[in-house]
Amino acid sequence: MLNPAKWQVWEDPDGTFQTVKRLLSENIRAYIPRYALAFVFMGLVAATTAASAWIMKDVINEVFINRDKAMIYVIAGVVIGIFTLKGASTYGQMVVLSRVGNAIVADLQKKLFKRLTEQDQAYYDRMSLPELAIRVNTGAGSARNVIDMLVLSLGRDILTLIGLVFVMVVQDPLMSLLALVIMPPAVIGVSLLVKRVKTYAKRQVVSNAKIGATLQESVLGVRIVKAFGMEPAMQKRMAASVAEVQSQSNKIASLTARTSPLMETLGGIAIALVIFYGGYSVVELGKDPGAFFAFITALLLAYDPARRLARLNVNLSKAIVGVRLMYELIDEEPDIVKIADAPDLKAGNGQVSLEDVHFSYGEGAALNGLSLTAEGGKTTALVGASGAGKSTVFALIERFYDPLSGKIVIDGQPINEVSMASLRRNIAYVGQESYLFNISLRDNIAVGKPDASQAEIEAAARAANAHDFILELPEGYETLPGEGGGRLSGGQRQRIAIARAMLRDAPILLLDEATSALDAESEAKIQSALETLMAGRTTLVIAHRLSTVRHAHQIHVLDRGRVIESGSHDVLFEHDGIYRRLCELQFQNRNEAAE
Repeated sequence: MLNPAKWQVWEDPDGTFQTVKRLLSENIRAYIPRYALAFVFMGLVAATTAASAWIMKDVINEVFINRDKAMIYVIAGVVIGIFTLKGASTYGQMVVLSRVGNAIVADLQKKLFKRLTEQDQAYYDRMSLPELAIRVNTGAGSARNVIDMLVLSLGRDILTLIGLVFVMVVQDPLMSLLALVIMPPAVIGVSLLVKRVKTYAKRQVVSNAKIGATLQESVLGVRIVKAFGMEPAMQKRMAASVAEVQSQSNKIASLTARTSPLMETLGGIAIALVIFYGGYSVVELGKDPGAFFAFITALLLAYDPARRLARLNVNLSKAIVGVRLMYELIDEEPDIVKIADAPDLKAGNGQVSLEDVHFSYGEGAALNGLSLTAEGGKTTALVGASGAGKSTVFALIERFYDPLSGKIVIDGQPINEVSMASLRRNIAYVGQESYLFNISLRDNIAVGKPDASQAEIEAAARAANAHDFILELPEGYETLPGEGGGRLSGGQRQRIAIARAMLRDAPILLLDEATSALDAESEAKIQSALETLMAGRTTLVIAHRLSTVRHAHQIHVLDRGRVIESGSHDVLFEHDGIYRRLCELQFQNRNEAAE
């Protein structure tokens, strides 16, 4: 007795059937009426194909043997009608399937992008941009290809084969049996190719991702590539990746092409047997020559759909790889657990506290029992060497990650118990490398407040010392800054980012080296704007230049994920610890450091 579990594993060892089942169940239902219409058109194509074979009997018997002149006109008219209907049905089938396929691709791409935006920062740390692009673009396209292949196989090829086999069986059952002897060896031969095609298809996807990664690094790091003469090295990397893709593509093409000699040879054997038997029956046994020609026509017309069906599994195996990549993205659960219907954060004075927080990006600890408090409405500075954990604190406050243990509280509310949208709505951030979207400068400033008026946007830009340089640009506030803001200087990008934070008007402000990209003159102008922005807000500042944080209400010195010193500038300088040594390294003399 067969074990059902073992039978299922044997039947669908790599999950292809389950993947296809899921794809169809999630994407076909909404388009059933249109697919039904497409099947009607495909049924007409199949019927007219069978009719074109059937009518050969009358062409031979009535025209060439009986020499009936009247039947010449009748048969010619019927043939015109058959092929006109077939052409119109083929057109209808193609238009309906194309529109449905385009709709499915659009829906899947929107679904994939929505899923991407729902992922947390840890997901983007694991995934490269080229790999994400392959999952979004290739995945949706592969899904359409799989559905199209299955629909066309069921609606066009199988229906056509059924019609043609009916014609063959009606004309001569025994000859039909001879023709069908090619099926078992064809199925066996094709199935042997499928597993190898799947293996090479997976490798091809990986190689394509390497091409994308090399291209991305070459474009984003073009200044380093040029400055250090890395062109030959990058060309070598790209050549290796391209060679891998070429090799995998050649192997897949070779395996796929092997179905052709297999089908051609077996088809030739079947046709030869039919001709031998049919010719003998007509010549020696006096059977109807018209029926024989109708049978041969049906057999020849059946060859193409039979070949397509024989290659279906091979082609399906190539396309299903992209579908699996798509579903891996859709099924990926974010590391951060969100509480359904969580209450909004009720920000009061904006006090932020970290209590015994532990966090790690990998093996080494980034934060090791860190505890600190940023008083509401005051400025708190975080200083320390690179890797001390300063930026990690910001990332945890914005909840890009969740701590391994400990908790983060804003005005007495644990941030993992409030809605994510309300948390981030109450925080404004300015980083040391301000990213701008390739949309107008007006829209870049309004990112945090999309409904802001032009007057509000200009007021924020003036406060950030950005209004004047924006007006000097050819298109003013409608200027596109380029990808990442590449058409603007570093200082200009930073001022746009500061204007964005000013417009957001959030009670908590995070400044991560916010003036690092500015020259001395611009920094002096921005500093007063930042002081205005910081007034009355809970501000956490990360700065390597200690001159920018000397007037902070509280300074926390971090080292290896812990707070080792806390206090005002004067208190810490008198303490003669790490902070004092950092000051003495940066300032011209002891008196300047002590000011």
